[in-house]
Amino acid sequence: MESPKSNMDDGYQNIFVMRHGDRIDNFEPLWVSTAERPWDPPLVQDGMIRAFRTGQRIRSQIGFPIHRVFVSPFLRCLQTASEVVAALSAVNVDPNAMSSKDVPSIDKSKLKVSIELGLCEMLNSVAIRRELAPKDGKFDFTISDIETMFPEGMVDHNVDMVYKELPKWEESVEGCRDRYVKVVKALADKYPSENLLLVTHGEGVGTTFSTFYKDTTVYEVDYCAYVEMRREVSSKDGSVKAGDYEVVLSHGQAGIRFSHDPVSYEPVISHSPV
Repeated sequence: MESPKSNMDDGYQNIFVMRHGDRIDNFEPLWVSTAERPWDPPLVQDGMIRAFRTGQRIRSQIGFPIHRVFVSPFLRCLQTASEVVAALSAVNVDPNAMSSKDVPSIDKSKLKVSIELGLCEMLNSVAIRRELAPKDGKFDFTISDIETMFPEGMVDHNVDMVYKELPKWEESVEGCRDRYVKVVKALADKYPSENLLLVTHGEGVGTTFSTFYKDTTVYEVDYCAYVEMRREVSSKDGSVKAGDYEVVLSHGQAGIRFSHDPVSYEPVISHSPV
């Protein structure tokens, strides 16, 4: 499969880590009572719109392409990524477009999409109420079905996941945070000449921000909020040399509320909103 054009010329790799859009169970509390998978809520329509408009905003502001999108297997993240991908790869940018339904044509060569299990929700009762989790602790995702949510030709089936399987139910909060940081670093190192967008959950965004923007504590991460990072990358004699990550604040960090005073770090969000 042909790779998207690399970014090595400008000397920087850019990485975005985004939270999914507005999930249905926060707006329709009775949804879980009849849901087949109450632990895997979809977006509401406003969440779709927010995701698409966030993709449009990223496209208009950053001045460089996104080459690869990696996505948590949870439905809310898949739907968010689908809307963002449509915004990023639309042939014509329509400022009045509200969702992927308003995009008549996309350029499938713009970017590649892959599922990454390591970007999944924090699999414990801090993030998912125990009574809503699968009774056997097994969260069931069929990757081939998931991939059909994206336009044919945009999914890169040749990518090896950083995490080949989901964490065990009741993983620790600390273990989950370590997982998010490991995945971000591993994907960046795997594709050093490409700009990446990772669509994940609130804890993943908060953890990424507080890890790479030193001496900060994150209190809240809004729907579709994202961390933007970059690092210097150079290539010589076939080997790649990468610098330290820096959090880019020039485009604003709207939706991430944090303190500069490092205090004991609680989970960004608890229970259903993650």
